[in-house]
Parts: sequence; C-alpha cells; structure tokens
Amino acid sequence: MTRFKAVLKRAAPWAARNADVAIALVLAIVVGVLGLLPEDIFGKDGGVDVQKQLVTAATLAVLALVATALLRDRARQAPVERAITSGALAELPVRLRRLEEIETLAHSTRSALDALQLVRVLGSQHEIAQCHAEARRDTARWSFKGGTGTYLRAVTLPSCVAAARRDKRHLTVRIEVIDPADPEVCEAYAHYRRSLSDVPDGTGETWTTDRARKESYATILAAFWYRQRYGLLDIAVGLSSTMTTFRWDLSSTRLIMTVEDPNMAMTALAGTFYYENCDTELRLSFEQARRVPLEMYKKVPLGDEPTIEEVQELFERIGTPLPKSYDGRDVVDIARKALRAVDPYGKQLPDVHRGVS
Repeated sequence: MTRFKAVLKRAAPWAARNADVAIALVLAIVVGVLGLLPEDIFGKDGGVDVQKQLVTAATLAVLALVATALLRDRARQAPVERAITSGALAELPVRLRRLEEIETLAHSTRSALDALQLVRVLGSQHEIAQCHAEARRDTARWSFKGGTGTYLRAVTLPSCVAAARRDKRHLTVRIEVIDPADPEVCEAYAHYRRSLSDVPDGTGETWTTDRARKESYATILAAFWYRQRYGLLDIAVGLSSTMTTFRWDLSSTRLIMTVEDPNMAMTALAGTFYYENCDTELRLSFEQARRVPLEMYKKVPLGDEPTIEEVQELFERIGTPLPKSYDGRDVVDIARKALRAVDPYGKQLPDVHRGVS
C-alpha cells in the first residue's frame, strides 16, 4: 500500500499537467477493456448494441481529447515558432555579416602585426631554405649583395630564370659581389671565411684567395650565360672593392639577410621599414660598384657548354681578363662553378641551367 501511494504521488503532478492526455489514456484503457468483455455481461437483450455504443462513445471521447491535446500543443508552440522565426532566424544574416566583419578584422590585424614586425629571426637551415623558396615564388625582381654569390648561382638564379621563362614574364636581377680583379678584397674575403672554419664547406672546398677569385668570375660568367638565353632577363653585375659579412637577398615580397652560420638568418616582408631601407641601401651600394658591361652579351656568344676560348674571350672583351697564370683547367673550373655550382648548404640542383637553354 505504501508503494502504491508513492507511485500515485509521483504520477499526480504529471497527471495534473497533462489531464487531457491522462483522461484519453484512461478512456483508451476502458475502451480496450469493454471490447474484451463478454457480450452477455451487458444483458442478453441488446447487450451487443450497448457494448458497441459504449466503445464508440469512448472512442469518440478519446479522439476528442487527443484533438484537444494537439490543439493545445500547437497553441503552445506557436509563440515559440514566431519567436524563432522573427528573432534568431531574422537576425541570422546580420550575425553572418558580423562574423565576416570579424574575420576580415582578424586578417587585417594579422597583416598589420606582420608589417609592424621589422625583422623575424630564422633559426634553422630548413626554415631559411623555405623562406628563400617563398621569396623566389613568382618574384619579378631579385637583388643580391654578398661575397661571391655561390648560393645565387647554385639555386636562386637558375630557379628564378626557369620560373620566369615558364610564365613568359620579365625578370630583373641585380648582383653585387667582390671584384675578382682586386687581390686584396679576395684575400680579405678568403681570410674571413677561413677564420670561421678551416674545414671544407658544403661544396667540398676550402676557402683560398684563388677560390674567392674564381667564384666571383663564375658569377660574372653565369650572368652572361643566362642573359644570352632568356630575352626577358634584365641582369646587371657590380663588382665591389670591399667585402661584407652579410648576404642580402631581396625579392618582390621579402628580404633575407644571411650570415656564415647556416642556421641563423633574418627576414623582413615587403613594405616594412626594414625592407624599404635595405632596398635603398642595396641600390646605392650597387651604383657605387664597378659595373660589368653586360650590354656586350651579344658580342661574345657562349655555348651551352662554354669552351675555354669562349670564356677567355668574354673576360677579355669586358675588360676583366683572367689572370695570366690561369691555364685551361682553371677556366674549366670557372665554367663549372658558373653553370653547375654546388649548393653550399648541401643540395645540388640537377642541371637546372639546362631548363633555360
């Protein structure tokens, strides 16, 4: 009995909130019971008719209660539907526009922060190589200032020329390296590189005055070779009588400043204060360098594999003759460095220069 009372207490609140449903449920049970009772319980005469009438009446009552419950539920749901339709759904386009505005603002803020960040330090060889690749992508210009341009010949110049040729677009390149005809600057550069490390670098060679001179000659030869093979290449080379411990690589999108440590570099995006001032510095420095007469590129044609005579004649015609002590082996070494330079950071491009011949 106690358990029955507890069940009633729990069911009473539900029955109070759902009286019509509770009544319909009770009537449905009654109809079911009436349908199962024997016909003679309602009397022998007309018992069947009485039973049918009771079932029919109870069924109609159940249907009425169900209809009432449905109408009541719809009446309760109508305000909610109106609130949803007129409220949240009506405001949805506005909220979507606000989300777009927030996204645009976040993008603008990130761009502004990138612009305010003058210099970002690159701390690994992989990161530096990736930054160089991003700088080369679709660039229309490249300015370089450094020692002898080994990485420029091995990676940057062939990659940029090949990309420009593929897209049939103009490419401007400005290169400033040490003057190979100046023994003092070549010795100073070789001494500086040896003072940092006296073991062979990524090319397998150690730094000597003769190597510094040959590397610089090779950069000049590479400039003429590429100029003869791509008509939309505007390339110029300046020779400096002073050396620098930095290497500047500047493209249309970013500046990269590297040092002898292969795992340390700095970069700045185009449009920043540091980028613009370094661009000005490179321009003024190039104007003060001794200019190589690259406009004479048509007068001394170079083969796909330049011969010793072609290389010697080229340097004679441009006023920068090779040392008299150089024999054929030295000339071949210069040509190899010019067109098959080894990446000093360990990766050699497989005959990239052939893509522009």
